[in-house]
Amino acid sequence: MSREYAMIDTLKRQLTGVLAGKDEVINQLLITLISGGHLLIEDVPGVGKTTLAHALAVSIDSSFGRIQFTADMLPADIIGVEVFDTVERQFVFHPGMIFHQMILADEINRATPKAQSALLEAMAEGQVSIESETRLLPHPFFVMATQNPSEHIGTFPLPESQLDRFFMRINIGYPDKKAEKEILLGSVGQVKLTSLTAVASWQEILAVRSQLAAMTVSDQLLDYLLELLALSRNGEWLQAGISPRAGRDLLQAAKAHAWLARQTYVSAADVQAVWLPCLAHRVGGVGDMKEALLALCDAVAVPG
Repeated sequence: MSREYAMIDTLKRQLTGVLAGKDEVINQLLITLISGGHLLIEDVPGVGKTTLAHALAVSIDSSFGRIQFTADMLPADIIGVEVFDTVERQFVFHPGMIFHQMILADEINRATPKAQSALLEAMAEGQVSIESETRLLPHPFFVMATQNPSEHIGTFPLPESQLDRFFMRINIGYPDKKAEKEILLGSVGQVKLTSLTAVASWQEILAVRSQLAAMTVSDQLLDYLLELLALSRNGEWLQAGISPRAGRDLLQAAKAHAWLARQTYVSAADVQAVWLPCLAHRVGGVGDMKEALLALCDAVAVPG
């Protein structure tokens, strides 16, 4: 596994050079990438959401498309449209920006729910339907979406079905004093993007995903995870329980967390490390959502 670890380490160093002081954020991004999920980055403007997405796109040898979501956007602007060619006397499909391996869906919650829904089938099934015809998207297909907090003017909340398609939701937060000094001096941040080169390929990313699939998961850990899922559905902590799809994603994220830590097995600590970023956007708590999720997690004994 040394080749894949060397690739991930190089990729991590390159991303850290753009977003200094945010090792945990970059680790969560890599967990989502190697797990085969889609990522939602939520935070206030100006903290580096789009810069991080661009840095990842440059760092992987991949086709890349950016979709800037606005209030007047239509689904056809995303997935494409068929136009009648008067010379050929037939309809010709003009693909939208969704037809790339890596997509930056920038400020996704500034578009109306109708436009947002155009991403749903693409994220869930790797295909889009246009004029009764299904068209496959490139494989692999990875969406990084950014959104501003819902209380900001001109935003439309993402529906639950859309949120559930995101493997993780992360927050970048403000930089610490040391990192912000580097930003002010121009030694990190967007100014570094032009100097980045591709240091990874999709073939290498897929090789990591194959290793995750082969990781050992003990019966004790599966029982621990199943007990967490069962307790989430009793109404004490959450308004609605954790879905089977979210539970599957939670286990996959725990595997990725373990792999990045050079472990050959998955532990309860790995599950706990990805608990909030993997689930907090998918459920509603009885009271404060974060506190409810943490209380639920604490209610189940860690296997010995």
